[in-house]
Amino acid sequence: MKLTKSHFIYLIVLCFPLFAQSCNHEKPVEKSLKEAFASNFLIGTALNQSQIEGTDKRSLEIVNKHFNSIVAENVMKSEEIQPKEGKFNFSIADKFIKYGEENHLHMVGHTLIWHSQAPKWFFTDAEGNDVSREVLIERMRNHIHTLVGRYKGKVHGWDVVNEAILDNGEWRQSKFYNIIGEEFVELAFKFAHEADPDAELYYNDYSMSEQGKREGVVKMVENLKSKGVRIDAIGMQGHISLEHPDLTEFEKSIVAFSNLGVNVMVTELDITVLPSPGRNIGADISANFELNAELNPYTAGLPDSIANSFNERYTQLFQLLLKHSDKISRVTLWGVHDGMSWRNFWPIRGRKDYPLLFDRDFKAKPVVNLLIEEAEKANKN
Repeated sequence: MKLTKSHFIYLIVLCFPLFAQSCNHEKPVEKSLKEAFASNFLIGTALNQSQIEGTDKRSLEIVNKHFNSIVAENVMKSEEIQPKEGKFNFSIADKFIKYGEENHLHMVGHTLIWHSQAPKWFFTDAEGNDVSREVLIERMRNHIHTLVGRYKGKVHGWDVVNEAILDNGEWRQSKFYNIIGEEFVELAFKFAHEADPDAELYYNDYSMSEQGKREGVVKMVENLKSKGVRIDAIGMQGHISLEHPDLTEFEKSIVAFSNLGVNVMVTELDITVLPSPGRNIGADISANFELNAELNPYTAGLPDSIANSFNERYTQLFQLLLKHSDKISRVTLWGVHDGMSWRNFWPIRGRKDYPLLFDRDFKAKPVVNLLIEEAEKANKN
């Protein structure tokens, strides 16, 4: 049969949908983390000041797509909120709240009482001497009531006390402990509940898979609950490495904390790929070591073997979290992308680390799709 011009037109029209489809080189939109884990737990991230102020727009694109919970990395800590007694600075914290409200995000306040990143005045008088127990309690009350009260009904939950227990289970000899005694934890939770009776209240700490710390935190929370103190969840900081901790110990802590009748949250999650300069430093920000090339081996990028280990470690951790998703209410990454991670300057300033799910070019690492696949598999069962 002889093909006429009309036949060619007919074939083009008939085949156009297939032709258009074959020419469309755009990749399908990947599923987001918050969609994948929607039936399991909240997926959160920490925001730094540039993100809160809206100048780091590329990071915010990631946040808006992948996360449904946010926490301020630094701007709600006491040295930022009340640098001088009675002089509160809410300017950046207000912007954090505004961003969360505009984007309908679950918001966590971090942190009310912490021995670190607290202004010196909090513990001393005009002569530089330690204040009395009564004065410190009143300062705690005023700080908590003012901060929590300002965001009453807006912040969904607060890290009320941070890092009060050592790895061996003993009380940290902080200024709060030395001046007030262990009752400072009870008082902090009491003051926070007074300021916002509807807000959830959390205890947050690192190295929570260590047996000594696990037992110490369990003992502390049991004592608080026996006194009728409200505590809604325990935050297990996820500052971990490719080898430590053993995930079987991590699991023991998830179960032990859940058995207290509280939710469990994995907070501040990041996985360093860099060698550790010392043993058992946990996430103690007072630990600092000298920079040398041996401890900063990946300045030009990650070898495939390390990248594969990184993917495997995150996958194994999330497999464990999905296994216990009935106990876990939230998992929060400590930063949006590698370039903003505190791991680049702790415990050694100036290193190049790769601890988060998104790289320095704001691109999702392969591990993101691996975690989404794990969620999809778990939720099919």
